[in-house]
Amino acid sequence: MAENLTRASYTVESLLAVTVRVFNERGYDGTSMEDLSRAAGISKSSIYHHVRGKEELLRLAVGRALDALFAILEEPRAVEGRPVDRLEHVVRRTAEVLLAELPYVTLLLRVRGNTVTEQWALERRRDFDHRVAELVQQAVGAGELRADLEPRLATRLLFGMINSVVEWYRPSQRDSEGLPDAVVQLAFDGLRAR
Repeated sequence: MAENLTRASYTVESLLAVTVRVFNERGYDGTSMEDLSRAAGISKSSIYHHVRGKEELLRLAVGRALDALFAILEEPRAVEGRPVDRLEHVVRRTAEVLLAELPYVTLLLRVRGNTVTEQWALERRRDFDHRVAELVQQAVGAGELRADLEPRLATRLLFGMINSVVEWYRPSQRDSEGLPDAVVQLAFDGLRAR
């Protein structure tokens, strides 16, 4: 199903949207430049005019998702206040970013480390996880979260719940507005120190 990008409307951003859709449908390894050219309705040479190839498109796509996630960690509510409140903000905003950037985050969650770009993305994801685990540890140390849960395990469980949304959520569903609040309520009802 070609998007038929015309030369006048063709941008790296519009190509990236098509690319992410095709990568998510066929897998990165199962997608050729010919597949991308067909899906976008433009020639391969038009694609190569703006990017070096498929791996650069992958880096741009997963980079977009990673940049959005790391930006959360710099927001004022993620760096100021009680650790539990900061963590709650990060969890809520991560769910919001997932919904806003669903195709890009879906692609990020599917990389397996088979290319240099995938290895880079996995390393950045680990860095994000470590930073959140440190925040969990701070909240445990402050007596705000249960001390009987290992912070890295709690972090994995939190993000396992959030990341699973890519498997079942469809943008046409009407419940997206309440989803971040539901994630926070479910997670923190179980994590808060009693």
